[in-house]
Amino acid sequence: MTDTNSATRDIAAPAADIYDLLTNPDRHNETDSSGMVVSSDTGDRFEKVGQRFTMNMTKEDGDYQTQNEVFALQENMVVGWKNLKNTTADVEVGAKWLYELEPIDAENTRVTLTYDRSEIEADFVRKMSENFDDEFCANSLNTLAAALD
Repeated sequence: MTDTNSATRDIAAPAADIYDLLTNPDRHNETDSSGMVVSSDTGDRFEKVGQRFTMNMTKEDGDYQTQNEVFALQENMVVGWKNLKNTTADVEVGAKWLYELEPIDAENTRVTLTYDRSEIEADFVRKMSENFDDEFCANSLNTLAAALD
């Protein structure tokens, strides 16, 4: 298994609108094709690298929370965060989500989503991360596009 998976899609929305949605953790459930993201627990709109936020999550074995940290942020171009920890289970995670926005024209943007598992240390977390493959990334971009319609 490679350390990264990704997908690229053209979305009929300005880069500023996509950036606005991605930097608002209250809207992250609108971009999640897995159904795991429930809501933002704590966290404001992303303003700087190093900013932390907590998300309410769910999966087949129950609800949990994750602590996340913004690692990449460039207005209307790049948004990235790292899932630091499942705080409910006290498990270090290390997965990174990176969105790169490339304006095509004033109303259309090419978006690349990359999932990076290279910093995941625990074998069982790495195994679970295999669900976030290229197809998952493509589905997430489809969900993002639908949220912007």
